[in-house]
Amino acid sequence: MNGYEQNGGAFHQVTDGVYVGQADRDAALDRGWLLGHFKDPADPRHCAELEIKWGVHPQGDTRAAWATGEVRTALLVLISGRFRLEFPGHDVVLKEQGEYVMWGKGVDHSWYAEEESVVLTVRWPSVPGYRVDAPEAD
Repeated sequence: MNGYEQNGGAFHQVTDGVYVGQADRDAALDRGWLLGHFKDPADPRHCAELEIKWGVHPQGDTRAAWATGEVRTALLVLISGRFRLEFPGHDVVLKEQGEYVMWGKGVDHSWYAEEESVVLTVRWPSVPGYRVDAPEAD
């Protein structure tokens, strides 16, 4: 396979800093994130300029808290499902594959999966400090 090996249906890095993966499997290992500053610097998916997330959301899934004071620009593309982006004063509902929404610096937001959904999010730059952890179980 020209330098790439398949292991249990998933491709993995083999040579020369090239990584070939499977979004569902790789995303499950890091809360959906495929690329960004939070990856190990030795990983070819480490990047300070850009973040990419393969988000798989069950129906009813929602962001734990609004993102405020945003310093990044983001683009979210609907792959499947029905996904609501919430912004101050209005919402955007993505219903058809390929629909997308983009927002810039200073735009507060949240989201809600109206149906089981898969979305691809690209954000730039990749900066620390925006992780929202799930509440701890009692």
